[in-house]
Amino acid sequence: MDILQTQPSFLNSAIPRWITVCSGLALLTMSVSCAPQDSNEAPVPAPAETPAAAEAVAPEQSEPESEPATVDTSGKVLRHAVFFKFKEESSEEDVTKVAEALAALPAEIDSIVNLQWGTNNSPESHDHGFTHCFLLTFNDEAGIKKYLPHPAHKAFGKTLGPHRNEVFVIDYWATPSEVQLEKELKHAVFFKFKDDADPAGVKAVEEAFAALPSKIDAIKAFEWGTNVSGENKDEGYTHCFMLTFDSEEGRAEYLPHPDHKAFGKVLGPVLDKVRVLDFWGKE
Repeated sequence: MDILQTQPSFLNSAIPRWITVCSGLALLTMSVSCAPQDSNEAPVPAPAETPAAAEAVAPEQSEPESEPATVDTSGKVLRHAVFFKFKEESSEEDVTKVAEALAALPAEIDSIVNLQWGTNNSPESHDHGFTHCFLLTFNDEAGIKKYLPHPAHKAFGKTLGPHRNEVFVIDYWATPSEVQLEKELKHAVFFKFKDDADPAGVKAVEEAFAALPSKIDAIKAFEWGTNVSGENKDEGYTHCFMLTFDSEEGRAEYLPHPDHKAFGKVLGPVLDKVRVLDFWGKE
């Protein structure tokens, strides 16, 4: 049976009227929506701007970077401590040639005001395979900036290159000692502190080490500073302490000294790594 053919007759008459009513409502709605709004009517507020939209409109404002800590350089000189580990296949003659080439640089670069060097003789086994030590001195930062790109320094690099295994560099500002010794046994100590080391603990180490010369007579000269080298050859070491003895007997007195041992207890909780190289300084 066809359902369309059996629908009641009243539906046939009602449908046209409903169509007419709906059409009228549609026209009324259109006319209202298209009519101009009353100027006294409050405007509809714009949707709130989302964080994402705000970032798209204006660039993110970053916090200004803090200024790096400055070093008081008054009355100080800039030390440039350089240590080499040579390739195993390099001969003694090759190594000597490299050392002599670096030792000759003060004659060619006048900003080097002093250079001491020697081979490592530390008995402590903290040298990590480095054998040759060079301590260059500059009056100021301009001096080392002249030295690094100098043609004579670049030429030295070509002499060094075929024999270099590793190089370790630390620069620091130091107050030079007024003590004059006939011979100087340099005892260079470098610390790398733990990443989570308490700054107060590091400060305690600095103060405790600086107090040792007043407690141990064998220390004839002492200086220290924090690394300021921009060469990225420091391996994370941040502190250099340079002690000077006048003899190996003086060093032998210092190493087991009770005050040195007590200092080790202050150092231990914050220390990550230590590197030590000793050399007789010759100019």
